[in-house]
Amino acid sequence: MKTLARRIFAHAIMATACLALVGCDTLSDHVKPATYSATTADIPKPRTQSGDKIKLVIYGEDKMSGDYEIDANGMIQIPLIGGVRVAGMTKKEIESSIATRLRSSQILLNPVVTVDVVSSRPIYVMGEVEKPGEYTYRNGLNVLSAVAVAGGFTYRASKSKVLVKRAGEKGLTEFRLSPDIPVYPGDLVSVPERYF
Repeated sequence: MKTLARRIFAHAIMATACLALVGCDTLSDHVKPATYSATTADIPKPRTQSGDKIKLVIYGEDKMSGDYEIDANGMIQIPLIGGVRVAGMTKKEIESSIATRLRSSQILLNPVVTVDVVSSRPIYVMGEVEKPGEYTYRNGLNVLSAVAVAGGFTYRASKSKVLVKRAGEKGLTEFRLSPDIPVYPGDLVSVPERYF
């Protein structure tokens, strides 16, 4: 009977110690809960940020068309209309914003505007990968291809989850490791260590 009581007491102490250790984890304070039902609808569309370079084409207006780098204030300077804030916008939103500005300033009555991203900010891959560091962004990247670019997993890597920090967001979001999780310019991908 005493042996059984000692075992129960020992298990209770071990459980308490485990809970105390989990509570001391400071990284968990900065990680959003896992998004296990992530679909392409749940994941934000890529948005431009400072440092991106875009190609602006305004039909029939060669002097305003060209390549523009988004400055530190999130602006581009277009001849005749001046500064336009484009950081944090999708390509479609930029096209609409510039077309509205051209119409409202009465420069063009029916402007046709197209935008394409010429060069993007790099991505960062860290944690349990063979070659952590900064890598050039390429269209179509997902978390698995980003890990592959960084040399693959180390033997300590968790192969069930990944942490992603999107450009402009605070903190990391935990996702189940899947090729359905896209990587966008400026993202930070962190592969955590497995515990068992």
